[in-house]
Amino acid sequence: MTAESLDEPGLTVAAVARRLGIAPATLRTWDRRYGLGPSEHSAGSHRRYSRSDIARLEHMRRLVVSGVAPGEAAAACLTLTEIEPSTPPTGGGSVIAMPGASAAARGLARAARALDGESCVRIIRESLDSVGVLVTWESLLVPVLVGIGDSWEASGAGVDVEHILSDSIEFALSTRARDVVSPREVTGVLLASTDGDDHTLALWAVAAGLAERGICARMLGRRVPYDALADAMTRTGPAVVFLWSQIPGSARVADVERLPAMRPAPIVMLGGQGWVGELPAGVERVGTLAETVSRIAQVVGR
Repeated sequence: MTAESLDEPGLTVAAVARRLGIAPATLRTWDRRYGLGPSEHSAGSHRRYSRSDIARLEHMRRLVVSGVAPGEAAAACLTLTEIEPSTPPTGGGSVIAMPGASAAARGLARAARALDGESCVRIIRESLDSVGVLVTWESLLVPVLVGIGDSWEASGAGVDVEHILSDSIEFALSTRARDVVSPREVTGVLLASTDGDDHTLALWAVAAGLAERGICARMLGRRVPYDALADAMTRTGPAVVFLWSQIPGSARVADVERLPAMRPAPIVMLGGQGWVGELPAGVERVGTLAETVSRIAQVVGR
């Protein structure tokens, strides 16, 4: 047993950073901005991370890697109770761990595990009707997606469960996105994943969130080549282009400069953890779903 074992009273910043594979500076940022810092302290010594602290940070890292904005991820982690750091999987994968999840989230996870797509859609629609898109995304969909993803990663089983859940989420959100009452904006927003990204759930969440505000968006979907995106921009003259890249390091900001110069120039917004590089003029980074929807609505005047 080493000095950095979890059997010790607590771990230092450096030890936790090595365990999680992230920079110590990132841990200090999460502590300063979100309160996800070490909780153990004794007189004359530095603060150390407890088992529960480490478990929250592990969950935080999984959320961020999966594409959740850091602020949203931290808020979810701070609600967790009675959690333990991860241990090597022992097989099975039949239980989806979602510490602190709501009853609706646990019900959705059970329906997905049973491959019951109809029940998945019903649960998601009930939440959308009750609390709206933003709360449904943050408190229902993200926890279940992460829980199922963790289970799949640990056991190597459950891709069918993930597919059922993803299809159900896309169906429910895309239906809500197209059900715009008294639309006030028809042509002003383009949504697309980058040419190397297959993920679209966050795009549909944005589209559905905009629909709640009476804003229509054109959904171009997954793996959109920059040439095709440029052509769509030229033909539609959007006020906003929102590009999603989920996998860290998978998209270069410099490629955005290949998009056509237009008058008036659209605002290009980048979402997800995939982007690498400095932002040129006219390009913005957006974080949470709420921030993204609010900023787009502001640009189109709604």
